[in-house]
Amino acid sequence: MEKFKFFAVAFPILVVLLLGKALPCSSVTCDPTKLSSCLAAIQGSSPPSHACCSGLKVQRSCFCLYMKNPTLRMMI
Repeated sequence: MEKFKFFAVAFPILVVLLLGKALPCSSVTCDPTKLSSCLAAIQGSSPPSHACCSGLKVQRSCFCLYMKNPTLRMMI
């Protein structure tokens, strides 16, 4: 249930970031655990931290890869 809450909050954030202005391509190591700073916002009622938003922006180019992963796909 907690994972569902995490992704229920993370998905709209991801959509906003994906629809935002595209950033120049850079080499990013895709690691979904680097988005763990968003857990506090998902599990509680606090807004996402600066670290969470920064992590989402850095990982933006990884979201398609995450969608192709059967394990991560059901959480996005």
